[in-house]
Amino acid sequence: MNAVATLSHPDRLLADLIAGRLPDARGRFGPFGGRYVPEMLIPALERLESGVREHLKAPEFQAELAAQLRSWVGRPTALTFAPRLSERLGARIWLKREDLAHTGAHKINNAIGQGLLARRLGAKRIVAETGAGQHGVASAAACARLGLPCTVYMGAVDMERQAPNVGRMRLLGAQVVPVTSGDRTLRAAIDEALRDWVADPLNTYYLIGSAIGPHPYPYLVRELQAVIGREAREQIVAATGSLPDAVIACVGGGSNSIGAFHAFVPDASVEIIGVEAGGRGTGLGENAATVAHGRPGVLHGTYSMLLQDADGQIQETHSVSAGLDYPSVGPEHSLLHALGRVHYTTAGDDEALEAVRTLGETEGILPAIESAHALVGAARWAREHPGRTIVVCLSGRGDKDMQTLLAKLIKEPA
Repeated sequence: MNAVATLSHPDRLLADLIAGRLPDARGRFGPFGGRYVPEMLIPALERLESGVREHLKAPEFQAELAAQLRSWVGRPTALTFAPRLSERLGARIWLKREDLAHTGAHKINNAIGQGLLARRLGAKRIVAETGAGQHGVASAAACARLGLPCTVYMGAVDMERQAPNVGRMRLLGAQVVPVTSGDRTLRAAIDEALRDWVADPLNTYYLIGSAIGPHPYPYLVRELQAVIGREAREQIVAATGSLPDAVIACVGGGSNSIGAFHAFVPDASVEIIGVEAGGRGTGLGENAATVAHGRPGVLHGTYSMLLQDADGQIQETHSVSAGLDYPSVGPEHSLLHALGRVHYTTAGDDEALEAVRTLGETEGILPAIESAHALVGAARWAREHPGRTIVVCLSGRGDKDMQTLLAKLIKEPA
């Protein structure tokens, strides 16, 4: 589907996005977004929306958040030039090092921000979902820091392939609940977290981990992750004297990528590229490439691009990376795709695994398999644009993926 053709006044929509007028009062990013939830959740979402308006931009909240990001998360994260990888690819590659943030990924930016907001809203407990485990670890850490009980729902399939992160969550004091229904991955975990929240919306805060879900979550997560792009923009200009030619990030639900992209959307000279999980093929159920192979639909409270069959049934996904196997994408990404401002492409399982090896062998950095999808996109773009400057969001570190990497990449000597 070419969503660009469905938009009225695309230039006006892009101007509104750049000016901060989106989402609109209905929580819409153009035709995408909104709030499609059971009636009993509307009061909780309205309280959250009111709290976001009251606190998110308030100087006291921003000062408290900045202090946590600086002294506990470890921001700003480095922007690292990759000389040997650059030589191999024929372009100047800079890595925005979210793998160096506390807990090992970008997820902590959002978790500590929403945790601070939840405390101001009087929440008594936190529930969260997780796929690769990084958001679960970040939520557990943030709740420990802030003194809030934390329950994390995680698909049984993801628990098996991300066992180290399950242990980390439990060591940080969180209760980890296996989800054995549905596809037993991220989609099912979100379903269970929503059920928990519905049962007690007054005392429970749902700390969602990506730029998805009903309004105001896509906006809230975007605002908390936008620190990635703001820092990267300042850092690359300071290091090189100019903006990059391209900014590239992996896309699942879309939090690291929307955070990396947001500061660069107004810069027409910067090409922005999101790399989805191409999995093992183009058929339904063989990938998690929502923009590439999806159609608009509703999942988890928002209208966005969605992997579904001809009858509108949501499809199971596949990716070697647990953090990208979600059948939808944040509504702001859907708008950016429809506007043509961001180009979305795919990287397959084998390509991503080889990119992990390449970065490890050239730069001594082991990326998360999710992040390696962005490295595949960077290699392709470099071949087409030799000598240019590329910023890649390295969304997380690969320690959590060692079980998969050992099985897929490490060959024991004969």
